[in-house]
Amino acid sequence: MSIERKPVYTSDDLAEFDAARQLGTAGSFPFTRGIHDTMYRGRLWTMRQFAGFGTAEDTNERYKFLLEHGQTGLSVAFDFPTLMGYDSDHPRSEGEVGKCGVAISSLADMETLFDGIPLDQVSTSMTINGPAAMLFCFYVAAAERQGVPIAKLRGTVQNDILKEYMAQHAWVYPAEPALKIIVDMFEWCAEHTPLWNTISISGYHIREAGATAAQELAFTLANGFTYVERGIARGLDVDSFASRLSFFWDIHNDFFEEIAKLRAARRIWARHMRDRYGAKNPRSWMMRFHSQTAGVTLTAQQPLNNIVRVAYQALAAVLGGTQSLHTNSLDETLALPTEQAVQVALRTQQILAYETGVPGVIDPLGGSYYIESLTDQLEREAEALFAEIQSLGGVVRGIEAGWFQRQIARSASEQQRDVEDGKSVIVGVNDFVASEDHPVEILKVSGEAEDSQKAKMKALRARRDDGLVKSRLEALRVAAQTDQNVIGPMLDCARAYCTLFEIRSALESVYGAYREPVFF
Repeated sequence: MSIERKPVYTSDDLAEFDAARQLGTAGSFPFTRGIHDTMYRGRLWTMRQFAGFGTAEDTNERYKFLLEHGQTGLSVAFDFPTLMGYDSDHPRSEGEVGKCGVAISSLADMETLFDGIPLDQVSTSMTINGPAAMLFCFYVAAAERQGVPIAKLRGTVQNDILKEYMAQHAWVYPAEPALKIIVDMFEWCAEHTPLWNTISISGYHIREAGATAAQELAFTLANGFTYVERGIARGLDVDSFASRLSFFWDIHNDFFEEIAKLRAARRIWARHMRDRYGAKNPRSWMMRFHSQTAGVTLTAQQPLNNIVRVAYQALAAVLGGTQSLHTNSLDETLALPTEQAVQVALRTQQILAYETGVPGVIDPLGGSYYIESLTDQLEREAEALFAEIQSLGGVVRGIEAGWFQRQIARSASEQQRDVEDGKSVIVGVNDFVASEDHPVEILKVSGEAEDSQKAKMKALRARRDDGLVKSRLEALRVAAQTDQNVIGPMLDCARAYCTLFEIRSALESVYGAYREPVFF
């Protein structure tokens, strides 16, 4: 389902192109050319490397290393138990603690994670969805322990549950209560943490699961529209929360397609927010987004080639106007990245920023016959998919029917078949194959992280106020049962050192747990 390309593009391909309406200028509706009038001439994108492994102490050391080497924002990778809302000492966590990210089971872990890192001076992104509100509350409580006014907190929590049902499968609750918690965050954060991005609507995981660029664009935006509709249905003024919604895009190898995708995304979002949802504040029309180079394109074979792939993908993200960027490390198909690999990935961004001259010109490909035609084509394909989703009854109905899951699986199957048939060349995998690969050093996370976490959890339970823990968890259950906003009571649980799984269980006793139907 890839887009057909002509061998050459001319003015004939833009015969109906209206530059004033479709292109405009940077910083103005429809923001095709970027959301800021000066773009990177005024301020570079945030260099935000995704990192987390082992214990909070291990990852705190890595964060300080990254900050010392010029990183300008932090991004937390959590281990799988944390992503699913389990404590490190839960039986289901056995063997997985700290393996694919950092283990965070309570406020105590969050305090350690950011020890010596002033939370009013960094912007932090947290990639977590099912229990996102709980980790956000741990973060807010950790800031309070540092003496930081929470109104000054800057960052993002991913908190995008719809794409979990579609693609990644790290959920906790059924769709309706999960959406209710997200809108609770919109409401609570608008009052208490106005600089915090309450959701990062993510195309990344949809694309990594096998979607095409057009599907990533359409499915992600459709999810964004659904969150907006739920906020409005709550009675919130769209302008009270829309400016704190952000997006997260995957940047693949098709260089020009990725640039066009980002430009189309901004234009579609701006038009729908203004004309369909009635947002009046231009900040509500602006799509702000983070980008990450495509993990699925990295190869275990000839891993040094991944440095080149990442560099081209990073250039596409910047030419597409990203606000922040993570560049993957060369060794990520083999293990969590080493310090040396992370440093090379960060240096890739710094060379792009300071040596290439690319940031000096705003939207340098704007007006290109090819780029403008491709941007228009992706926009048309997205609008056609919106109409199809609407005919299904919307995003939630489409998820319940398995439509999104089947569309993504079909695209993934087609892409894999093209690789196996040799129609798509992957250097070092199905062509230009070397007789042997040069080994690279990999990071190994020992079982000591799990032992350490279990000991810390035991000590935490011994020293905390059990009576306070029980009363706070009960207050959270009552809030859920009576349809109140649960973020305040959840934050009280975090302050009392209730654990992640205890908070999850309190809400699960009211909301139930999600069980995916069989679609295939």
